[in-house]
Amino acid sequence: MQDSAEKDALPTESHPLKPFLPKNARLLMCGTFPPKKEKWSMEFYYPNFINDMWRIFGLVYFGDKDRFVDQRHKTFRLDELRPFLEEKGIALSDTGREVVREKDNAADKHLSIKRHIDLADILSGLPECEAVATTGEKAASVVAEITGTEIPKTGECAECSLTLKDGTIRSFRHWRMPSSSRAYPLKIDRKAEMYARMLQTIEVH
Repeated sequence: MQDSAEKDALPTESHPLKPFLPKNARLLMCGTFPPKKEKWSMEFYYPNFINDMWRIFGLVYFGDKDRFVDQRHKTFRLDELRPFLEEKGIALSDTGREVVREKDNAADKHLSIKRHIDLADILSGLPECEAVATTGEKAASVVAEITGTEIPKTGECAECSLTLKDGTIRSFRHWRMPSSSRAYPLKIDRKAEMYARMLQTIEVH
């Protein structure tokens, strides 16, 4: 195990991507932090080719887990994915803006978040957003801490509110969703069912 001095010596990483924020977004999806750059197959959220987020979306919306998959180049069809998300009104960010990797990977249990998402600021720029979906336990714990609410059970939601920059109070639902990592012990079809329920509930279709 690392002692506190070793942890203090580890470098702090800033998030390499800007939040993806379509102005019409009704849903903001938040993971924790991207994997190291050598694991990326594209310059976008959920970039690891063995992460199943975009296969889940292919199943939910098209009944085809390979809808956004470019198998030949071992990447995802970003030229189709970005306009699709814009059309549906789905925004993306991560809950960690600055983190320390305590191990040489992106596993949540080895990430220490030094600065988290400014959720009130992001929601201030998304006037139609009515739900935040966190895609893992650590991301869910950050949103629960920010909003002073309990962490929902996986696949369920909690009612939340935040005071925005202009002083108005925004009410929204916080959905805690299963991780799209293959390390999370749930079959992709079952994950897709849970995501479909969430998306249908907030009418992102």
